[in-house]
Amino acid sequence: MLLILNVILLTGFNASAETPEMRVVFKDDFEAGVERWEILDPNTWRVTKRENNQTFEITDRSSDYKPPVRSPGHVALVKELELENVEIQFKVRSTKDTGNHRDCCIFFAYKDSQHFYYVHLGAKPDPHSGQIMIVNEAPRLALTKNESNTPWDDQWHHVRLVREAKTGKIEVYFDQMERPHMQVVDTRFSRGRIGIGSFDDLNEFDDVVVRTW
Repeated sequence: MLLILNVILLTGFNASAETPEMRVVFKDDFEAGVERWEILDPNTWRVTKRENNQTFEITDRSSDYKPPVRSPGHVALVKELELENVEIQFKVRSTKDTGNHRDCCIFFAYKDSQHFYYVHLGAKPDPHSGQIMIVNEAPRLALTKNESNTPWDDQWHHVRLVREAKTGKIEVYFDQMERPHMQVVDTRFSRGRIGIGSFDDLNEFDDVVVRTW
């Protein structure tokens, strides 16, 4: 499975990732550490070496980072990179089964701690789990009404997010790359930073690739 996921990330897996206009602007497999990341609570993240491979891991469900409005507590943002149109791909493994809200998060169009979008890949959807969210000077609000579970287990999974600023299109894929797991249109935020993390769960990340056009 790990070999398949590595091939997916290297090839882009889909036609859109191979179009001439799409270009890679960031890649990180964490073999050189995490100097390219701004971690909002460094005490709850670490680089982990497993079988001659390094990953980036959340180590504690609680966090000393307290956002000004209710939103995720584990946030790692790529330094010195702001994008409008963006495709983010990575591998992720959930390392603790916390039930219905077992999750990982993807951040994009991040302007500051009160203005950004994120995807919450929660195991069982409800208005606060398993949705595409917006934080806009208020506690996170779901933009979607997703009813599909995110099929977490203890294995590695492949996540892909696509954001097109002009149209407002947001699509997120989980393992199945032919059909979005969630999608919505929203144009309130355009350019911003991108990142990975979790609301309050434990995850291990690897092979992050960011493209733009």
